[in-house]
Amino acid sequence: MDKYRIDSHKLIYHPERVSAWLSGRNIYPLYGEISPCGACNHRCVYCALDFMEYKPRLLDAGILIKRLREMGRLGLKSVMYAGEGEPFLHPGMARIANSTKSAGIDAAFTTNAVLFKPAVARKCLGSIEWLKVSINAGTPGTYAAIHRCRPRDFETVFANMAYADELRRRKGYGVTLGMQIVLLPENAGEVEALAVRAKKIGMDYLIVKPYSQHPQSKTTRYRKIRYGAYEDLARRLQRHASETFSVVFRLKTMQKWDVAAKRYGKCCALPFWTYIDAGGNVWGCSMFLGKEEFLYGNIKTSTFKKIWEGSKRRRSLKMAARDLDISSCRINCRMDEANAYLWELRNPPDHVNFI
Repeated sequence: MDKYRIDSHKLIYHPERVSAWLSGRNIYPLYGEISPCGACNHRCVYCALDFMEYKPRLLDAGILIKRLREMGRLGLKSVMYAGEGEPFLHPGMARIANSTKSAGIDAAFTTNAVLFKPAVARKCLGSIEWLKVSINAGTPGTYAAIHRCRPRDFETVFANMAYADELRRRKGYGVTLGMQIVLLPENAGEVEALAVRAKKIGMDYLIVKPYSQHPQSKTTRYRKIRYGAYEDLARRLQRHASETFSVVFRLKTMQKWDVAAKRYGKCCALPFWTYIDAGGNVWGCSMFLGKEEFLYGNIKTSTFKKIWEGSKRRRSLKMAARDLDISSCRINCRMDEANAYLWELRNPPDHVNFI
């Protein structure tokens, strides 16, 4: 079961914001992705953002916290900390997470969890809505080969997450803890072993997702991967599901990767989300990091309100609506399902009144 709608979208729960967008009004994003740190302690073989070169830059915690308060007032509902680096390499990450919650914004993480040690968990676990671990194997050897790290990191992750589960139960925290594996030929035989172990240490779910080629990525070794042969694995994995543990096999997303077709004519989702990189730059879309036409401004030198209502963003949106060829966009981008929904709202089929 996919009770978190991971293989779908959640705009249906925000009709007021969608209605404002349909009426042509300027709206503030519901969701943001923020990269607090450009560096990473792993070098995953499939890394989509390898072209960002893992620069050891950190977002200034004081400036970010100030902007988070502003963004919360403007209507930002959630932030996922991930981006081009490992978020817990930032020494002020616990403080930032706590400040996110204080600003009325739901905080979440995608992390390799090697650095999410008990001391860090004790500082901020109560402020986190969900934490998803990127763990792309079921054995230390394969894990080390895919993550390009030390094999002992594998056991460190499980120890850290077992402690996080114990802490949330003891403290009564509502945080959701899960794991995610990118399905590759090298790890396909270990997914069931990963599911068994994730369930054993108290994780709420395991997500199995397809690879997605970023057009700017240096790595292209998986660009021709296909997923039609893995449907039996999806069925086998459901044997490990229970009332307290879900296996979300993103079969629909895999099928879209294999077909490589868009269900919409334009990108409609840009107003609903934003991306802030480790240098403080605010982007319209993470696929176009480094492309000046998608750069809106920088939170170090301007308020988010000025950036979001500024001329650079207006020009960028007009350009995207007029000139952006979405056939060159990343297949299964994060806004793919939201885009299909928004496109259909603006381009409804016949007979919509026959509900």
